[in-house]
Amino acid sequence: MSVIKIEEPINQFREWYAAAQKAEPDYPDAASLATATSEGRPSARMVLVKAVDERGFVFYTNLQSRKGGELADNPFAALCFHWKSQKRQVRIEGPVEAVDVAEADAYFASRPRMSQIGAWASKQSQPLTGRMQLEKRIAEYTAKFHVGAVPRPEFWSGFRIVPDRIEFWEEVTFRLHERLVYHRTADGWRTERLFP
Repeated sequence: MSVIKIEEPINQFREWYAAAQKAEPDYPDAASLATATSEGRPSARMVLVKAVDERGFVFYTNLQSRKGGELADNPFAALCFHWKSQKRQVRIEGPVEAVDVAEADAYFASRPRMSQIGAWASKQSQPLTGRMQLEKRIAEYTAKFHVGAVPRPEFWSGFRIVPDRIEFWEEVTFRLHERLVYHRTADGWRTERLFP
């Protein structure tokens, strides 16, 4: 039976993430992001988590998208990484804050040029009359930014989930899974094991 180590949770996450990067065929950085409206109506979708450090877990999006609007109205979220090949998952919950301008600019500049243009062209989560409408917008912004750097749109940025709860789950035979949860306290992290 595997036993999850009790150590600082970000270090534990990095260890599991490194293993997933070697084993997962596609997108080890993909996680399900759950948000909710101000009335508490939930929604979930997959996002790519682009940075992890002691401050939290960062993803980027169009601020005018459905998730952007929900996070503006209700700045709390949950992430769930599921690494099928590793038989592991990590759940993260906490308040959400905007990344600073320099961080958003640096990440945007690192993206492939067509992804940068796509950020300008896509009215994310808005109705689309047909694929041609999107292709016309891509052509428009490709022409606009024909030479030189593509600037980050003001409506595109990142969010950081500042975790106050992180749970590590690992499959064990007969569904007797190993679960270890970290709760943030004023002094650091408190841990407890959970029944499967």
